Amino acid sequence: MQPFTRFRFAIPYLLGALAVLGFAPFYIFPAPMLAIIGIIYLWIKADSPKAAFNLGFQFGLGLYVVGIYWIYISLHDFGGMPWWFAGFSTFCLCAFMALFVGLVGYFSKRFGFIIISAPVLWGLSDWVRSWIFTGFPWLTLGYSQVPHSPLAGYMPIVGVYGVSTITAFAMAIIAYWLGQSNLSASWRRNAIAALALLLVGGGILKGLEWTTPINGPISASLIQGNTAQSTKWLPETAQNTIDNYINMARASNAQLIVLPETAFPVVSSQIDASITDALTNHAKQNNGNIIVGMVKLNQQTNQYFNTAFSYGSAPTQIYAKNHLVPFGEFIPLKQVFGWIYRDWLNMPLSDLSRGGANQTPMQLGNQNVAVNVCYEDVFGEEIIRQLPAATLLVNISNDAWYGESNAANQHMQFSQARALETGRMVLRATNTGATVAIDPHGYVIAHAPHDVKNTLNVQAQGYTGSTPYVRWGNWPFIVFCFGVLAFVIWRKLKRNEWY
Repeated sequence: MQPFTRFRFAIPYLLGALAVLGFAPFYIFPAPMLAIIGIIYLWIKADSPKAAFNLGFQFGLGLYVVGIYWIYISLHDFGGMPWWFAGFSTFCLCAFMALFVGLVGYFSKRFGFIIISAPVLWGLSDWVRSWIFTGFPWLTLGYSQVPHSPLAGYMPIVGVYGVSTITAFAMAIIAYWLGQSNLSASWRRNAIAALALLLVGGGILKGLEWTTPINGPISASLIQGNTAQSTKWLPETAQNTIDNYINMARASNAQLIVLPETAFPVVSSQIDASITDALTNHAKQNNGNIIVGMVKLNQQTNQYFNTAFSYGSAPTQIYAKNHLVPFGEFIPLKQVFGWIYRDWLNMPLSDLSRGGANQTPMQLGNQNVAVNVCYEDVFGEEIIRQLPAATLLVNISNDAWYGESNAANQHMQFSQARALETGRMVLRATNTGATVAIDPHGYVIAHAPHDVKNTLNVQAQGYTGSTPYVRWGNWPFIVFCFGVLAFVIWRKLKRNEWY
C-alpha cells in the first residue's frame, strides 16, 4: 500500500488524462466513463467540499493539458509567440477550464446527494463553458460518446450537454455503488435496472430515423488544398494558392464543390472577375455550385468578415461567420489585451466582425445548404438556427493552425455530434484535415488523408424533418437541470444538513 499512498496525489490527474481517450482520434468511449467513475468516487470519499474542489481541479488539469495541448502550437509555431509565453497562456486556459470541474466537485459535495447533483452540475458546467466569455466547449463530456456509445442515441433528443449529464449519471451510479458498503439489495437491483435502461434505451434510439431523405443525392467534391499555414498569408504565395484551388475545382465534375475556409487568402474585392467567372462557368457546366471561403470587406463600414461565397447555377450567395474565435479572430477588451497582439502575437485576421445571427441557408439546386465556418460547428444551439429549413450541413475549416495534433480529429468529432443532433449529413472541406463526409447517425462515411492535397468525392443526400433537439434546442436540458438542482438544495435545507 505504501507505493499507492506515495503516488495517490497523481490519481485525479491520471483520471483526467484517461478521459481524453474518449475523444477522436481514439474514440475509446469507455475510457471517460471509467474516468468519471473514478473522480466521482473520489468526491464521495472526500472529507470536505474544498477537498472535492481540489480533486476536480486536478482532474480538469489532466484532461485539458493532455487534451488541448495544441493551443501551444497555434500560439508559438504559427502565431510567433515566445515559447515561454505560449506555454504560460496555454496553461492558463487549461487551468481556467479545470476550474469548472473543480466547481462541480465543490458544489456536489456541498449540496450532497452526489449521485444526482454531480451529473447535473457536470452537464451544466459543460453548457456554461459554451457561452461564458463567448464560449469554449472543447472536450465536453458528451462528445466522448459519439458516435459508437449507446448513449449517443440520446443526442438527437437532448443534445451534447444532455448526453454529458446522462453519461455522468450512469457512471455516478457505479461510483456510488463502489463508495458505499451498506447498500440494500433492492438499491442494487434498481441501480442495475437504471443502468440497463439507460444503455439499452440509448441503443434503441440510435436505430431511429428522425429525418427523411429529400430529393435525390447529389455528387459532391470536398477540396483539401494542403496549403502550408506558415506561408498561406504571404502576398507572394497568394496567387499560387488561388491557382491550386481553382485547378482542383476545375478537375471536379461534382454538382457541389466545396473549398475550405479562406481557401483564397485575399479579400474578395481583390479577386479578379475572371476568376469568379471561371468558377461560375465551371459550376454551371456541372449543373451545380461551388462554395469557397474568402474574407469580405464592407467598404462602407470598413469591416472584414470571414465569409463563404457560392458561385454557379444558383445566384451568388454569402454566409458570414457569426461566432468568432476570441484572440484568433477578434480581440476581446482591446484596451486590456491589445498589447498581446502588438508585442507578442502575429495572427492574420485578428480583428474581424461578426456576421448576422439568423442567416438563411444557401439555396443551391435541390438542396438548402446551411454553411458554418470552422469553430462555429462546436455550438449546436447555433447550428440549428438554420434548421429545419436546411437539408444539408457544410462546414469549411482550416485547422492547419494546430499542426499534426489531435485538434483536427477532435473538431471532426464535434461535427459528428452536429449530424446526430440534427439528423443531417455533414460535409467538411478543410485545408489540411479533417475533410470528411458524415452521415445523419454521426458516422464518418468518407475521410481524406490528412496533410496531403486531396479531393474527396462523395454522394450527399439531403434530409428533411426535425429532431427534438432541432425543435427545442438546449432548453429542456437547462430547465431539467435547474429543476433537479432546486430539488437537491430543497432536500438539503429540509434536512438541515447545510454546511
